[in-house]
Amino acid sequence: MPDFIYLASQSPRRRQLLEQLGVRNELLLPNVDGDVAEDAEGIEAVLPGESPDDYVARVTGLKLDAAVARCARRGLPAAPILCSDTTVALGCTIYGKPDDALHAQRMLAELAGQTHRVLTAVAVQVGAGAGAQRLQALSVSEVTFAPLTAEQIAAYVATGEPMGKAGAYGIQGRAAAFIPVLHGSYSGIMGLPMYETAQLLRAIGFSV
Repeated sequence: MPDFIYLASQSPRRRQLLEQLGVRNELLLPNVDGDVAEDAEGIEAVLPGESPDDYVARVTGLKLDAAVARCARRGLPAAPILCSDTTVALGCTIYGKPDDALHAQRMLAELAGQTHRVLTAVAVQVGAGAGAQRLQALSVSEVTFAPLTAEQIAAYVATGEPMGKAGAYGIQGRAAAFIPVLHGSYSGIMGLPMYETAQLLRAIGFSV
């Protein structure tokens, strides 16, 4: 077993969490060095009637499929490949990354004063083809937002922190001031549940 894994994620938070576990990793990112362009937006599109649980599991699997193909296409040394995806759900409504500042404000106004779920799926694969081993896990947490005024929401969005984050907030940043209660995995809400990730890596024989 190699002493590192490939992390197929552009999230600096996920890399930070992996390093907190002591896991050496190399980034395996799409659309770099003149490689084949990949349709990230298409992968993350929600299917009609899809539940948040099914959505986050499906998207994570598709991201891992793309990462495995990317690794083979680039002729990289063999090593486990890890992918993760996080979504926010209020009831059956899925909140992905905001398109712009106004979209972020609308999301936060809907989440304010409510308890929502944060779902993070993690998947890891060793090998390719018929002999590949793939494992996946799902972390589900509940986050309660305090009521927020329009001025509070606008000031938060103006920091730029909500952009690129599911649900238009980052719990590890200024949004922590809006959250009186959470149940579940703090690291899962950040984007990579450390317990589940460690369990998956151990299951494939990686030392954590």
